[in-house]
Amino acid sequence: MTAGTMRQVRTMNAPMSDIAKAADAASIEGRQIVKTFGGFTAVDNVSFTIGKGEFVSLIGPSGCGKSTLMLIAAGLQPLSTGEIVVNGAPLDRPLTDIGIVFQDHLLLDFRTALDNVLLQAEIRGLPMEPARARAMELFEKLGIAHAADRYPRQLSGGMRQRVSIARALIHNPSVLMMDEPFGALDAITRTQIRHDLELLWMETGKTVLFITHSLEEAIGLSDRVLVMSPSPGRIVDEIRIELPRPRPAHLGDYPSFNIYADRIHALFRQFGVIKY
Repeated sequence: MTAGTMRQVRTMNAPMSDIAKAADAASIEGRQIVKTFGGFTAVDNVSFTIGKGEFVSLIGPSGCGKSTLMLIAAGLQPLSTGEIVVNGAPLDRPLTDIGIVFQDHLLLDFRTALDNVLLQAEIRGLPMEPARARAMELFEKLGIAHAADRYPRQLSGGMRQRVSIARALIHNPSVLMMDEPFGALDAITRTQIRHDLELLWMETGKTVLFITHSLEEAIGLSDRVLVMSPSPGRIVDEIRIELPRPRPAHLGDYPSFNIYADRIHALFRQFGVIKY
């Protein structure tokens, strides 16, 4: 699906609140990034581009520098050499127009689901009534509106992760970064939340950098998949995913899914990551 068609799809979706419409997506470019820790090179000469409103996944073996690269792109980890460029300007400080979702939901036990999301608005000094309306709108789209007044201990793992997604989006960032957000969830929940996230992205048009070990998540969600080698991490392939959206739960129904998956598997076999 082309970028123009994607914009048409988003326009046809249900109207969003004023907070949801406020920001445009951002472009991100990495130029010859190197990151070393002492004598250890974690990321080696990595360059990439993510267009405005594009969903890009990084996939690779554990320890290849995926999370490090994400933190560098967010301005939260200094690089050793190279440059991150956001909307054409070099990044020299942490991004503030960003939402981040980690594998651990990082919710506060003493705040309800809704209050955990509104904490982001409080810290940023956003008007609280529009923020509350936006939070409930996100809860509705993520299927957890009924749980707004529950505490984290009263929520399932999937529900807690949906709360963390709402928290990352409440201030309408131009960029969403997600680091293995579904890694701790069961297969059924992962499939449902993947579908919910795709629909939400199609509506909001955020620029997304998504870190995963899952072929199904990478292929099922992305416009492009960047494949990383074992440490030191390098980008060894870029795969454009040409599947219609929204994508089905059973991606194996598309013959091309297996072609994409086999291409990634072949790279991992080449690097000795898998041996079968």
